[in-house]
Amino acid sequence: MICGRKARPAAEQPRAPSDGAGVSRRSGRALKKMGLTEDEDIKQMLQGSLLRKVRARGGSRERLFRLQEDGVTVCFEGRFGRTRSPQSFSVTHVEGVREGHQSEGLRKHGAAFPERHCFTLVFKGRRKNLDLAARSEEHARHWVQGLAKLMGRLQAMSQMEKLDHWIHGVLQKADKNKDNKMSFQEVKNMLRMLNIDMDNVYASKLFKECDHSGNERLEGRELEEFCRRLLRRPELEELFGRYSGEDRVLSAEELRDFLRDQGEDSSLRQARAIIRKHELNDKARQQDLMMLDGFMMYLLSAAGDILNQEHTRVHQDMSQPLSHYFISSSHNTYLTRTQIGGTSSTEAYAKWVSLAPIRSFPPQQLKEKILVKGKKLPEPWQEPRGVTCLLDPEEEEEEEEEEEEKMQDRSNRRSLQEIKPLQAKDALQVSPELSALVVYCQAVPFPGLAQALRHPQPCHMSSFSERKARKLIKEAGPALVRYNTRQLSRVYPLGLKMNSANYNPQEMWNAGCQLVALNFQTPGYEMDLNTGRFLGNGGCGYVLKPPCLRSPPGEGSRRLELHIRVITAQQLPKLNRDKGSSIVDPFVRVEVHGVPADCARQQTRHKLNNGFNPRWEETLRFRVGVPELALLRFVVEDYDSTSCNDFVGQFTLPLPSLRTGYRHIHLLSKDGASLSPATLFVHVQCRSL
Repeated sequence: MICGRKARPAAEQPRAPSDGAGVSRRSGRALKKMGLTEDEDIKQMLQGSLLRKVRARGGSRERLFRLQEDGVTVCFEGRFGRTRSPQSFSVTHVEGVREGHQSEGLRKHGAAFPERHCFTLVFKGRRKNLDLAARSEEHARHWVQGLAKLMGRLQAMSQMEKLDHWIHGVLQKADKNKDNKMSFQEVKNMLRMLNIDMDNVYASKLFKECDHSGNERLEGRELEEFCRRLLRRPELEELFGRYSGEDRVLSAEELRDFLRDQGEDSSLRQARAIIRKHELNDKARQQDLMMLDGFMMYLLSAAGDILNQEHTRVHQDMSQPLSHYFISSSHNTYLTRTQIGGTSSTEAYAKWVSLAPIRSFPPQQLKEKILVKGKKLPEPWQEPRGVTCLLDPEEEEEEEEEEEEKMQDRSNRRSLQEIKPLQAKDALQVSPELSALVVYCQAVPFPGLAQALRHPQPCHMSSFSERKARKLIKEAGPALVRYNTRQLSRVYPLGLKMNSANYNPQEMWNAGCQLVALNFQTPGYEMDLNTGRFLGNGGCGYVLKPPCLRSPPGEGSRRLELHIRVITAQQLPKLNRDKGSSIVDPFVRVEVHGVPADCARQQTRHKLNNGFNPRWEETLRFRVGVPELALLRFVVEDYDSTSCNDFVGQFTLPLPSLRTGYRHIHLLSKDGASLSPATLFVHVQCRSL
């Protein structure tokens, strides 16, 4: 990534030109399309500001922060360019901006800086906060207000506008001498930035066709034409032509036919509503006609997304018992990295709660209430003898794990059925006030399936390490499913995993376990599955378990055959790798995660040197016996014949939330952030067996 010029070797704060003309000339088409070239906050951000980066462990260093001309990238480096290499972040990855000392880092280490000089950038995904202090209140205000404007404009953009903005941003980076003209060599550099290894002969032919002035430079409308040609979607043009016929115009009746084949509402009224919403040409819209650009806008909008948009709202029955739901939950949420060396931070709670906001939509009768899980003192009328111990069940399980590691061959290992009697010193560990708050989630050691099934206690919750849970699933899976219809169980990662690695949550969900806790700070396919599981039902963090896990044996599942035709990908990100910034050789893998018999994966062939618009046209086929439990994961990787493939992007969703027909899949990064405008284009068929 090109991060602009080095900071000027002056100790004073850079100043914007008094008339603003220099900034306006440099700001380029990207910001112009956002309507922000004359904005005072944006001008200051383009000019750059010296901001102190406050470290999580104390101390700070001054860096020159500057918005790049693409209107999306912010680069920062030492005042005199002394850092090893400029660093950067994308405004699209910023989730919010907090003013003042509103982060743990600034509350601890920001006392030396006036509160009105300080602000915090909170990033999407798993990137740490960026705590900053400006030299003046004015400079802090410019950045806070400017970032808010950029974030608002970017969020309001359609996918087509994002594509246009993105490619113009690349044009700005490729225009080395900033003369708003592109030589053939600059065009070749731009193509590599776009992840395209285009044949020299073809690139030269395209360049000459757009160079109408014949001066061996592309500028103005010539550049626009070149970009339009690059952004052509032949597969969408073919699809449009199939329904529109020779006149290349889609009538409301023809759009209705397309909607019918998509498996959607295929009324004329719906077809006309889509034309009115997405068609760009006023005359065509007034006559209920759709042109190719409008059709592309429609397919790239939420209406063309592979995720059922009805499931982006709370749509499930929220009145059932708590044990009938999968509940999003994390393990040791206060840790930012590993179990032992990882920094503890309250910011982790704020970040993860803002991503699985389970306080917003709990099951109906518990709405807007906080449930406290903890140990509970015996009631005054109860005899202490035989009462469940008040040792923390999770600590007790971890002690057992360590014992098992050391004494594998001992026959006197504690059984799961054993209950430790209450000791007077244990009772002193819990205050009566805290005990009184524990109602629905009383933490108790697991008494064993036989006793639990004979005497179910809906208010009791037992915790299991992943190993204990696997053992129960293997030895008594059906009984564990019955247990989980009446009581809550929580599964957590082994304490021996010092690196905060995760386990596969799917096998625990298959057994009906409700709180399958993961280390949210650790990215990987396990967290992808967790995000996918709770993507539906409005992302509220509560997902109703399928009937077979609520009242076993329950109703039988409807077996499905799934055909997924992987057609194309668009604007895949360029990877920064030690072995060089070569063009990616992408392939797509589709994975089914569900009951063991349904788990499968298939992949396409890889495409050489094309991350911009690779085309596969390959169909992958799956049979799914229990679709209600299955997750579908789409993964794009960069093929490498000599070492491990590199991850490019992924998207995971519940199979019941999958929409059939021609769909776009908006890819996510390894840490869950959007890779917009990167997409996959697929065709999905689903039929009952």
